[in-house]
Amino acid sequence: MDKGTPRIKGGLSEARPATAEIQEIADKVRPQLEEKTNEKYEKFEAVQYKVQVVAGNNYFIKVDVGCGCYLHLRVFSGISRENNLELHGYQTNKTENDELTSF
Repeated sequence: MDKGTPRIKGGLSEARPATAEIQEIADKVRPQLEEKTNEKYEKFEAVQYKVQVVAGNNYFIKVDVGCGCYLHLRVFSGISRENNLELHGYQTNKTENDELTSF
């Protein structure tokens, strides 16, 4: 998880419904998440996201993992997006109504 990485270049965007591009980002970091949480998620559907512009982008993504459970992911994408997605943080035990916030 994050140990205090500076991220004050820009504020978070408004929450938006997840797009195919956001689902693709979530899918690419899914193996990193499953390794960290020691879980295998049958359902992994991005439902909402926010973006923060830094030296690249931080994507805050709300993911529905089934049974009323959600995860919040923070994914960093460097300036050249080619295979440069890193899971920089995650939060578990979230609900559909929990707001995506910077973490």
